[in-house]
Amino acid sequence: MYPSRFRYEAPSTLAEAIALLAAADGEAKILAGGQSLIPMMKLRFAAPAMLVDINGVSGLDYHRADADGTYRIGALCRHADLEKSATLGDHQPTIAAAAPIVADPLVRTRGTLVGSVCHADPQGDWASVMVSLEGAIVAQGPNGQRTIPVNDFIDGPFQTVLANDEIAVEAVVPPAGGTRAGGYLKLERRVGDFATVGVAVSVEMSGDSVARAGIGLTGVGPATINASDAAAALVGTALDSDAVDAAAQLAAEAAQPRSDHRGSADYKRHVVATFVRRLGAQIQRSGQKAA
Repeated sequence: MYPSRFRYEAPSTLAEAIALLAAADGEAKILAGGQSLIPMMKLRFAAPAMLVDINGVSGLDYHRADADGTYRIGALCRHADLEKSATLGDHQPTIAAAAPIVADPLVRTRGTLVGSVCHADPQGDWASVMVSLEGAIVAQGPNGQRTIPVNDFIDGPFQTVLANDEIAVEAVVPPAGGTRAGGYLKLERRVGDFATVGVAVSVEMSGDSVARAGIGLTGVGPATINASDAAAALVGTALDSDAVDAAAQLAAEAAQPRSDHRGSADYKRHVVATFVRRLGAQIQRSGQKAA
């Protein structure tokens, strides 16, 4: 199918882009990578009257660590930029683990982390990664910027709290309170497929003890799930097997999967628990090697 007729605009500044969105009164969509939007338009699941292409806006293609440890990812930073980064793993191991398994190489070349979070697909990888890291989205509109925790940013399947005249300009991960460790595992039927189950785990270690933990779940509910009780079960522990088993069970209970052609609900909960255990063991092994 072909998309519905639409107007195309390619502003060179954020101010121009925001003005176009405001004038469109909710009938416009931002085009960054377009790897989710364009297929939806071709299927006519989305039919915006206007596309505002921000690829001509300079200064949005970065990913960097600030002096205080805050990590920032611009709206035009591609999945492939993160995948190929030589330093990302030192700062953000959970992001580094997810980057090579997002979709396929073609999508990773153009798609963006910020755009993926804004798409709010329950089977999208980046939202659960950002939830595990207590990350946030910075939105810019006519009245300036606001920072929205990803846990509050996603309002349901394919829905966010972003206003019609706002642009998500960057994703932000706060500084770690200890040594950061983590990972991301995904079950997919074939390379590039949507996640049947995805689990992101991020921890901050203070000595041999977990000072903070986050667990995000992909594809097992109507939206990305913050398995906060499961994460809390890891805090104050040394990631011993009992603590990890408890977190795995709580994460499985937090999942809200449906039985479908990809597997039964019980099977998907089992995979959630298995992935939490694997990631716990992986983090513990990496800590032992570092010591």
